[in-house]
Amino acid sequence: MNASPTTPVAAVHGSVDGRFAAVREEFAAVAHEEPGLSAQLAVRLHGRPVVDLWTGPEVSGDSLFALYSSGKGAAHLVTALLVQDGVLDLDRPVARDWPEFAAAGKAGLTLRDLMAHRAGLLGTAAGLSTEELADERRLARLLAPLDPAWPPGSGYGYHAFTVTALTGEVVRRATGRTLQEHYAEWLRIPYGLDFHLGLPESEEPRYLPAQPSPPPTAPTGLTALAFNAHADPPTDLVAYANTRAVRANGSASSASVGTARGLAKLYAAAVSTVEGRAPLLGPDVLAEFTAPHTPGVDLVTGEESHFLLGFEAQGVRYGPLSARAFGHSGAVGAQSFADPGTGIAYSYTRRRFSPGGGGGAPENHRLIAAVTAAVQRSGSAMR
Repeated sequence: MNASPTTPVAAVHGSVDGRFAAVREEFAAVAHEEPGLSAQLAVRLHGRPVVDLWTGPEVSGDSLFALYSSGKGAAHLVTALLVQDGVLDLDRPVARDWPEFAAAGKAGLTLRDLMAHRAGLLGTAAGLSTEELADERRLARLLAPLDPAWPPGSGYGYHAFTVTALTGEVVRRATGRTLQEHYAEWLRIPYGLDFHLGLPESEEPRYLPAQPSPPPTAPTGLTALAFNAHADPPTDLVAYANTRAVRANGSASSASVGTARGLAKLYAAAVSTVEGRAPLLGPDVLAEFTAPHTPGVDLVTGEESHFLLGFEAQGVRYGPLSARAFGHSGAVGAQSFADPGTGIAYSYTRRRFSPGGGGGAPENHRLIAAVTAAVQRSGSAMR
């Protein structure tokens, strides 16, 4: 792409493996076409870093962005490890460990149902406060007695604010520790991941506040319930992420903070050897968590076959990826995943909400296509 003489070309910083030069060009084109874009792109292949780029005012590779639902991927990985270790059973009724959950006909729902977004516990009729949304244990107590939004197990819909409050309560009752504590001990600290479920005060100077884009059309129905848009006042996602107490609490569903580097390394560690450590997920649990779990239409987002087990089905969204690609987007337009079929671990983060809405900003299609094309050109030489 050639810029006109009067149009400044966006500065792109960082490095790429020489075989990924076209990815840098595509990232530069994206930055040029959205003036003022602040974004990061990190890619690992078979565990090794091959792309580390950033652009925008004040941004470095170490800048921390609000990444919202990206934290769901970290939480689901912790849950997968607990299943792998035999601590959790996907098909055990939730109410056996959490008796209050059996109310309103939910006694038969399992952990698998929660992770597949089949519980129907999207929010409360009156809406939730910022304090309630940010505190997953408090949120779990509020959700347990509620009637589901559809007959239990009969449909599925994205539990935007609530899924890790539900699964996290199962984890806490089974282990005595929170998802966030497990994540820090097993993943963030040993791997040095710059991705946080609970941002320490000491890291606040690196945080770049989220920025709004033109407001989208107000949601209705189940979508409004899931995103707390029916509350009075409705949740402002920008103000929510920019609240220090929200970042400190670290809701895995809604309040993750980090860098593209941190998320790419997290997903690389899940499926590849990283820093001498074997892949976190063994073949059996990887197969279980990357199997399709939600045929049909998501009642909240309208997407088709939206989820694997907990993770979003990235192969459905992005044609170049394998059917087993798993990860999670973030409301601002962030996207991250691992693709066991190709060895790619990818993370794209941005500071300003994407005008294209949730589910990953539209430019991810271009960037992922450039990454997968580079891998295909390189072939087995990249191993």
